[in-house]
Amino acid sequence: MSSAASCTTNERHTDHPGEEHPGLPLPLVHRARREDAFVTGWQRAGAEGSFVVSGRWPAHHPFFPPVDGTYDPLLVAETMRQAGILIVHAGYAVPVGYQFLLSTFRYSCATELLRVDAGPADIDVLVQCSDIEWRKLRPQSMRIAMTVRRGGNVVARGLFVAKFISPSIYVRLRGERAVPRTWVSDAVPVPPAPAGRTRAEDVVIAPAAEPGQWLLRVDTTHPTLFQGRKDHVPGMLLFEAARQTAQVLHAPSPFVPACGEIAFHRYAEFDSPCLIQAERLPSQGAVRVVGKQDGAPVFSSVFTERTAAACVPVGAGQPA
Repeated sequence: MSSAASCTTNERHTDHPGEEHPGLPLPLVHRARREDAFVTGWQRAGAEGSFVVSGRWPAHHPFFPPVDGTYDPLLVAETMRQAGILIVHAGYAVPVGYQFLLSTFRYSCATELLRVDAGPADIDVLVQCSDIEWRKLRPQSMRIAMTVRRGGNVVARGLFVAKFISPSIYVRLRGERAVPRTWVSDAVPVPPAPAGRTRAEDVVIAPAAEPGQWLLRVDTTHPTLFQGRKDHVPGMLLFEAARQTAQVLHAPSPFVPACGEIAFHRYAEFDSPCLIQAERLPSQGAVRVVGKQDGAPVFSSVFTERTAAACVPVGAGQPA
């Protein structure tokens, strides 16, 4: 087992103004802009593989604005993603520059506890790492379960499974596609309001030729969705495209995706159309959204809105 995984209770790193620590380097959460980094510090907990990550949600974020008076559940999901990335780098010494390959990501939110106040909300994320596969002294995959607390209340839970690969292996895996590039789709987006947006530049889907289908829109100049040059479509964009598609099905009523899960099957490329299809499921408020490129699945997801009777809970005890 790596020495980086040994647990202590006094190791603490924060990014709160006025404290003695210089702050978390943004590369540790794979962000380039401070306003898009929602975690602020971390410390080891008592049990092996356990950590506590502190965070702060702004009352308004240009890309993650409130949804029907609550914090955007995808803001909550992004916070959990950042918390997991932080712990992998800082807690387990996986170098910055390694690629994260997420196979699955699930979350569930208690939206009644996510009402937006006038100011920012301080939160903490309990992180539990398990099922770690080691390669010598470095983890190469793990399962990360998260519990988000606000004001002492549990407001969300999440789970993802990820692998970590070195830059050299990534280049071998991607081949000639491992070259960052600029790309802006020329497809005309759907109007912002049906997609749950107020700005056209935040809409990531466009109408397709057939009714009930959409095309993924990519703009590598988007300041939140693309932070640093990429050679493929990031998972956050695919997640957002799935949410916007579910919202279009519910328009004009707001769709609050209290629970969501997504499976990533392959990389989404810039230069080939990604077709998105959606359908309502028999369970109340549930929508399945899938994306395909060149006839092969890229992602599959299910969202459940907050009016549903219950969301399927996620956590350390649930299989990925």
